[in-house]
Amino acid sequence: MNGASSENLLLIGKVIRPHGLNGLLRIHSYAVSPETFLISGTVLLKTEQTGFSEYKVISVNSHRNAYLMKLDGVSSLEDAERYRGAELFIRKDTLRRESPDEYFWFDLIGIKVFLDSGRFLGTLREILDTGSNDIFIVKEGDNEFLIPALHGIVLKIDLENKRMIIAGNIDGLLDINEV
Repeated sequence: MNGASSENLLLIGKVIRPHGLNGLLRIHSYAVSPETFLISGTVLLKTEQTGFSEYKVISVNSHRNAYLMKLDGVSSLEDAERYRGAELFIRKDTLRRESPDEYFWFDLIGIKVFLDSGRFLGTLREILDTGSNDIFIVKEGDNEFLIPALHGIVLKIDLENKRMIIAGNIDGLLDINEV
């Protein structure tokens, strides 16, 4: 794996199947843009049979609700077939933030969420992509809160201390006092 530790790897997609005869891979991507793969420069494919294999990314293009990926060293249908169903990883340290207040989902999952009054709400367990804005699913015991990921609601994110502060005075957002 050339020095990559599992903590530094991010699962970013899955190989659906080969595409054509020249080693193209049809990819189901968890990334919003094919640029993520190109910026990373390399990907790691993991299969049960071979473990991790690292390849340089040559090209990635959108194709019918998926991506077609060309990798250096995967040049035939037989080469590509070995990776059918493989998990696709990139190194987290190759990702770029566009601004200081941009966060990746993997940064936020597991963070503790508090109201601005100091009251603990729970742990951010899941994030839903709704198209317009993400929704944070915060759980503690039997309680579950759906928090819109919007400025004005999310007041502060402190990754170093794994804490998020949200506004507690927005009518109807939490309904904490309802029985």
